[in-house]
Amino acid sequence: MIKFIATDLDGTLLPADKQLPEEIFGLIERLHRKGVLFAPASGRQYANLRKLFEPVADKVVFICENGALVKYREETLQLFPIPDAQLRSAIGAIRALPHVFPMLCGEKCAYIEDSVQPFYRYSMEAYTVCKLVPSLDDVIGRELICKIAVYDEIAAAENCIKHLPAAIPALRTVLSGFDWCDVSSPEANKGSAVRAIRKIFGLKREECAAFGDHMNDYEMLSECGSAFVAESGYPPLIRLIGRTVPSPEEGGVLRKLKEFLETDTL
Repeated sequence: MIKFIATDLDGTLLPADKQLPEEIFGLIERLHRKGVLFAPASGRQYANLRKLFEPVADKVVFICENGALVKYREETLQLFPIPDAQLRSAIGAIRALPHVFPMLCGEKCAYIEDSVQPFYRYSMEAYTVCKLVPSLDDVIGRELICKIAVYDEIAAAENCIKHLPAAIPALRTVLSGFDWCDVSSPEANKGSAVRAIRKIFGLKREECAAFGDHMNDYEMLSECGSAFVAESGYPPLIRLIGRTVPSPEEGGVLRKLKEFLETDTL
C-alpha cells in the first residue's frame, strides 16, 4: 500500500500559469486521513512552498531547494549547505559565463545581485523571500546556502549545463527547467530527501510514489516504487522512467491521486 506521495510542482502539478489547483487541498486532506504523507518536492524555497500550501501546511513534508532542505512542521529534517569556499568558486565560474545569472538560496532567504529582466521578475515571483544585494560575495558567511539557482537567457541545456559541471566539479549541477539549472552539494537531491523521509517515517521503497517532469526529479523517482513523468516532461526522463501521467494542463497528477484514493493503487 502507498504511504507516501511526492510530486514536483512546476511542469508536473502546476500548469503553465503556475497556479496551484484548488482541489489539491481536499485531496491532501483525504490522503492524510488515510495515513498517506504528501510532499511537495520543488526547487522552490521553504517560505514559498509553505505559503503555497498554507491550508494543509501541518499535514505535508516539504522537500525544498531540490532536496537540499527538508522541513516538517517547522522542523528541519535535512539540510545540505554548500561550503563557503565552494560557494565563492561557483559564483566566479557562473559570472564568467555569458547570459547567466546566479541566485544564492539560503535556508530563510534568496539573494540576487542583478536586476536584469526577466531574471529579476522570475526571481521575485518564484521566491517569496528574495533580496537584491550589491554583491553575492557579501552574503557568504551570513546564512547557510543550500543551492545556487542559475538562470540562463539562452537555454540551460544549450549553455550553462555544458560548462558548469567541469568548472565546479566538487558540486552537483543539474538541469531544473528550460532556462534554469541548479548547483548544490553532491549529496543534495530530491532522492536523498526521499531516503531521509523514508528513514524517519519508517517507509519502504514500494510504499512510496512520486511524480516529476525534469532531470532534477530523477533521483526522487528512482527512490519510489511507483514513479511517473508528466507526458509534457523532458523526453530523456520519460525514456528513463517509462511511466507517464497526463500533462498538468490535463490534471495528470490530480487524476492519479483521485484514482489512488478510489482504488488504493497507483
